[in-house]
Amino acid sequence: MTDRTSKSDTGRDANRDPLSGAPGAHPVGTGVGTAAGTLAGAAIGAMAGPAGAAAGAAIGGAVVGGVAGGLAGKSAAESIDPTIEETYWSKSYTSAPYIPKDTRYDVYRPAYRYGWESYSKYQPKKFEDVEPELARGWDNYRGTSSNLTWDKAKAATRDAWHRVEKKIPGDFDKDGR
Repeated sequence: MTDRTSKSDTGRDANRDPLSGAPGAHPVGTGVGTAAGTLAGAAIGAMAGPAGAAAGAAIGGAVVGGVAGGLAGKSAAESIDPTIEETYWSKSYTSAPYIPKDTRYDVYRPAYRYGWESYSKYQPKKFEDVEPELARGWDNYRGTSSNLTWDKAKAATRDAWHRVEKKIPGDFDKDGR
C-alpha cells in the first residue's frame, strides 16, 4: 500500500487514496457529493408513479444519484485539499481567540484535522448536532496532543469544519454557511 502522504514530483501532497494508493483522493468531496446525490436521486425516484414503482425508483434513483454525486463531489473537493487546509491553519491559527499565546501549531493540528476530516463523515448534519459524538471520539483521535482536552480542541475543530463546509457548493445543513 502506498503511503497516502507521499509527495508527487512537485513536492505537493499527492492525496493518495487510502485503499488503492491512487493520487488525487478527495474523501471530503466524495462523501459530500455522495450524500447530495443520494438525496437528489431518492427525491427524483420518489416522483416516478404509483407507490410500488415509486419505492423501486427511489432505491434505484438513490444508488445512481449516490454514484453520480460521489463523482461530482470528488470534483468539487479539488478545493478541499488536506495539504491546503494544513497550510492554511498552520499560518493562521495564532489569530484564533482560543489559541493561548506562544502555543505551537502541533498542539492544535489534530483538532483542525479532526474538523476537516469529520465534515464528510457527518455531513449534512450541523456541527452542533454531532459535537457530542465528536467529543466522544476525540480521545482516540488527538494523537500527540494528549494534553489538549475536547473543551480546548472543540473551537479549532469547529473552525476547520466550517471552513470546509463553506468550500462545498450548497448549504446541506441549512445553517446559512
